[in-house]
Amino acid sequence: MIDVIIVDDSAVVRQTLSEIINSQTDMQVTATAGDPYIAADKLRHGLPDVMILDVEMPRMDGLTFLRKLMSQHPMPVVVCSSLVGERSDTHVKALELGAVEIIQKPALGTRDFLREAKVMITDAVRAAARAKVSKILKSQGPVKKLTADAMLSKGSPTAMSETTDKIIVIGASTGGTEAIRQVLEAMPGNCPPIAVVQHMPEGFTHSFSQRLDKLCRINVKEAKDGDSLLRGHALIAPGNHHLLVKRSGARYYVEVKDGPLVSRHRPSVDVLFRSAAKYVGSNAVAAILTGMGDDGAAGMKELYDAGAWTCGQDEASCIVYGMPKEAFLLGGVRQQLPLAHIAANLLKASH
Repeated sequence: MIDVIIVDDSAVVRQTLSEIINSQTDMQVTATAGDPYIAADKLRHGLPDVMILDVEMPRMDGLTFLRKLMSQHPMPVVVCSSLVGERSDTHVKALELGAVEIIQKPALGTRDFLREAKVMITDAVRAAARAKVSKILKSQGPVKKLTADAMLSKGSPTAMSETTDKIIVIGASTGGTEAIRQVLEAMPGNCPPIAVVQHMPEGFTHSFSQRLDKLCRINVKEAKDGDSLLRGHALIAPGNHHLLVKRSGARYYVEVKDGPLVSRHRPSVDVLFRSAAKYVGSNAVAAILTGMGDDGAAGMKELYDAGAWTCGQDEASCIVYGMPKEAFLLGGVRQQLPLAHIAANLLKASH
């Protein structure tokens, strides 16, 4: 049984989340708190398996509390908030401080909306409960600052006029934000085009993409429908939308589409990988990184069968060894690699 504490200043949100969690047979809410001070007092009586934490609260903001929590009592934390747009960079900071997942607050809506919210919230709690928090905190070193030369060399000077036969596709979930950062930071300015699916709510992928763009030699942006896949560029699937790779003649581009949850997610890694298997085939190079569940496993097997080079993050370096494990067991992974070796092998396979 997964014991959960909910820390949110809204009584309605605490009640709604409690009902969702208590409706599951493998989890239960053991405590709730209206602010971090009340939460800290309750934690003295015992540590739960997972904390769901709002970032905007009275008396002490969630980021300050998260920082203190991780220094004193590290535990899996799921950030739950309604912040979007410019303020959603708060959630990127929460991930840097050690939060495992980001979910949007449940809101009243249609039956389908509430059903999907329930799936995403409970899956996030299960993923957090299995996450290796020590690995998350260990990876939070000083952010590498780029030199002026690196900033000037972003992308290829002829990127807009070139195309390439090789396309890199990457999928990740729990712990994936930092894993993706490490992979993209290692990419040279003229690397093959990259398409990425990271399980993340709508409104938060924009800030995530902006952060990566500042850290990497390549250009990184949230994908828009019809964007071309170009050398030295990475496109991140927007939250709550599927991302597909398509081809028109020599030009590769992406489609951003609505649709139902696929493999319990939107965006879904399976959708990206299956589109790459169909339209890129043996010219695709794929990596499946840390994450809970099996999203991407079937799509990676299709890539493998189409002749693509595929790899999965190994268990030792994963925050949650779920998605890479399922892809490996299904026979879709050619190599299992430590996270630190994945970028170099993707580049090697792209030549």
